[in-house]
Amino acid sequence: MTDIDFYELLECERTADGATIKSSYRRLAMAHHPDRNPGNAEAEAKFKAISEAYDCLKDPQKRAAYDQYGHAAFRNGGGGGQGQGFEGFSDIFESVFGDFMGGGRQQRGGQRRGADLRYDLEISLEEAFTGKTVPVTIDVAANCTVCEGTGAKPGTSAKACKTCAGHGKVRAQQGFFVVERACPTCHGAGQVITDPCTACRGEGRIDKEKTLEVKIPAGVDEGTRIRISGEGEAGGRGAPPGDLYIFLHVTQHAYFVREGTTLAVRAPISFTTAALGGEIEVPGIDGEPVTIKIPAGIQSGKQLRHRGSGMAVLNQRGRGDLVVEIAVETPTKLSARQKELLAEFRETETGEETPASTGFFDKLKGMFGE
Repeated sequence: MTDIDFYELLECERTADGATIKSSYRRLAMAHHPDRNPGNAEAEAKFKAISEAYDCLKDPQKRAAYDQYGHAAFRNGGGGGQGQGFEGFSDIFESVFGDFMGGGRQQRGGQRRGADLRYDLEISLEEAFTGKTVPVTIDVAANCTVCEGTGAKPGTSAKACKTCAGHGKVRAQQGFFVVERACPTCHGAGQVITDPCTACRGEGRIDKEKTLEVKIPAGVDEGTRIRISGEGEAGGRGAPPGDLYIFLHVTQHAYFVREGTTLAVRAPISFTTAALGGEIEVPGIDGEPVTIKIPAGIQSGKQLRHRGSGMAVLNQRGRGDLVVEIAVETPTKLSARQKELLAEFRETETGEETPASTGFFDKLKGMFGE
């Protein structure tokens, strides 16, 4: 993760609204996209940095955490890490948004719900477009199959704790106040095991590897969270399990820049096509070519929108748009005949063909009194 301030990267004030941040990101992303700067490592690094910054600031919850804690909010599992693996959720998000995932909550009877788990999954932009089903393998604390999660040796059972009479809590008088805390004997479980299971040593859980088939719907975006109920860690001694949260990370595409359901791509065209108009074919995210009509006299930087050729819309029908930014390419290798034809064309120019450049130089002459 970059240590440069996200607002500074996106050239926005900290008070900027979402529309301003979005507009600034699109402008910077198009300027620094690797396809527009081939072989430029600095531009590629800048593109990755601004994409990371925008991924944070476009999400209200992530932005709130960043505004309060800065980059620390996304370290040590707090945010969209890039590595594969899973871990418990960071306390820093719980302090901002509350214990919204409920990992390890105390249940009635002293039982503790199993911890929620996180798994970071990397997918391509094409896979985000089509959706897919992928196997995910995790190491997780699961119910012991020998004692069926009770922690007691088969044929035996846990007994009510004599210290707390099975309540899991004890009370103590401190001056004018009565303080309630977890029972020190049963640690809040309300029961004690006198003859523990040898397989799990009385824990009711064992570590095991588990593989799940995770369905990724079409249209997911960077940071999309998929909740799989009951697939987190098992609770102690038969308590309910936690949940598994799959966080998706979409890899950078070689050509497309994504903004929601809109895809943007830069397309170079010849100067003759720019002058005379015509058609070009742009490869679509679905593998099918998209025909773009080029109006005569188009200039570099002009954006053409093709409806319905962008990303799939999550949990809905339809697709976003494809935005094609035109880049007029000046020829560098001309034959003698081509040079001759261009020279003839130049002799016929009146200035009306290029009003922008003609007007610019006329203004310069006016400034110097020519």
